Amino acid sequence: MSAILIKNGTVVNEDSMARADVLIQEGVIVDVQPSISIDSPDVRVIDATNKMVIPGGIDPHTHLQFPFMGQVAVDDFYKGTQAALAGGTTMVIDFVVGQKGTLPLDSWRQWREWADPKVCCDYGLSVAITSWSPEVAAQMAELTRPEYGINSFKFFMAYKEALMVNDDEFYEGLQVCAKIGALARVHAENGHVIHSKQKELLSQGITGPEGHTQSRPEELEAEATNRACVLAAQANCPLYVVHVMSKNAARAIAYHRQKGHVVFGEPIAAGLVLDGSGYYDRDWSKAAALVMSPPLSRDPSTPTALMDLLACGQLHLTGTDNCTFTCEQKKRGMNDFTKIPNGVNGLEDRMSLIWEKGVHTGKLDPMRFVSVTSTAAAKIFNCYPRKGKIARGSDADVVIWDPNRTRVISAATHHHANDYNVFEGMTVHGVAEITICKGKVVWENGQLNVEQGFGKYVPLMPFNNYVFASIPFKQQMSRPICVSRGDCQETPVEPTTVETTAEVNYARRGQQPAGGASSIVF
Repeated sequence: MSAILIKNGTVVNEDSMARADVLIQEGVIVDVQPSISIDSPDVRVIDATNKMVIPGGIDPHTHLQFPFMGQVAVDDFYKGTQAALAGGTTMVIDFVVGQKGTLPLDSWRQWREWADPKVCCDYGLSVAITSWSPEVAAQMAELTRPEYGINSFKFFMAYKEALMVNDDEFYEGLQVCAKIGALARVHAENGHVIHSKQKELLSQGITGPEGHTQSRPEELEAEATNRACVLAAQANCPLYVVHVMSKNAARAIAYHRQKGHVVFGEPIAAGLVLDGSGYYDRDWSKAAALVMSPPLSRDPSTPTALMDLLACGQLHLTGTDNCTFTCEQKKRGMNDFTKIPNGVNGLEDRMSLIWEKGVHTGKLDPMRFVSVTSTAAAKIFNCYPRKGKIARGSDADVVIWDPNRTRVISAATHHHANDYNVFEGMTVHGVAEITICKGKVVWENGQLNVEQGFGKYVPLMPFNNYVFASIPFKQQMSRPICVSRGDCQETPVEPTTVETTAEVNYARRGQQPAGGASSIVF
């Protein structure tokens, strides 16, 4: 692997941007300074004049090769990571999602077997908890060990009778996450109500994709998001809400953050660009292509509003929920919208879409762009500054980004395995001209130069200070109160529940709070 010297570009990190050269050797960035000169035939010089040199993107939410709803996502770990590199993303965090009754360790091993021989870029894993038992709780703790490298677990509040856990199970899972130093991630929808509404709509003869959005009104996402935040606060557990799709779900996150709770919000590329009007397209295939959960918002102003919240810091990073199925696979639900495999593409186009709708419109500056597409994920999942930064000692995952170049998104040219693109025909500013992964040029002049298995698994360690540093203080402030009345021991009992700081302070003053933790007005 030859050394690479990137000259004359503007290096952009989340907190700075300046003209600098970047020297890469043996897969690592070894120098960043205004002028680097090396006279050696073994060093490739790349001229980045009028270009930006940014950290490779990190997509924290993918479902590659995912067996789901009777189908398997066609972007496997080879095709999916190819698409990622073509768009400037150099690391993905995929979800291990075992079926109910499957133990987390077994599912983790299965995903490693699928991914390791195929990945073209580095990847991490997050494990979904779809069943609950003492054995599952014990395996969660085991998975945080270095040899497994898991520091986040996902809980589904939707997909009743398939992936969903009930609130009591979710709460116990949150308590375990807090104890073992793992971030809890949540798919927030009201699965019980959705299940009932699906049956109602089908009984009324509504079988097409329009039934999908009507069975999952965004109020149910907002309600579940608020409920998830309340439960996480009670468990004193940091929470990460995946695919925030509606204004009120985002406002629920902002509300709880203002109360001091540790909550992160992740909008996805599709939700930042598209609205849900396409579910009513007369072309069944076009409407079905957009079926995902939660669905795209029925409010056409939502994409702009979510971008505004991303710009001001109320939402924190972007993913894709990339889970692709062909038109033929989608047709499994031709006569029953509940059987349409859920998922859309986005892994290749995320970076350009965020630049187009964020930076090109003036909502984000290039530094915020780097944060929401790379650095925030690296910090939240504890691989910073190895990932997510252009600096000495960081991995040489680097993108030469052309902010002025445009491209037209199309299924005819994308690198996904599915035969349509939900962003078809969109012109976007901001293009990954060259992608360097692990010190190797893997995308250049519109061509990929990748090998299966080139990427490696990145263990992600628990008790990340970026996520957990405030938790011990919150635990201290919310410790239970024992009132001595002469008929009980004066020694406080061991904590079994977590009260909010406000409730503790009110109680110590002999007062009652005006509203409980779930009081929220949208």
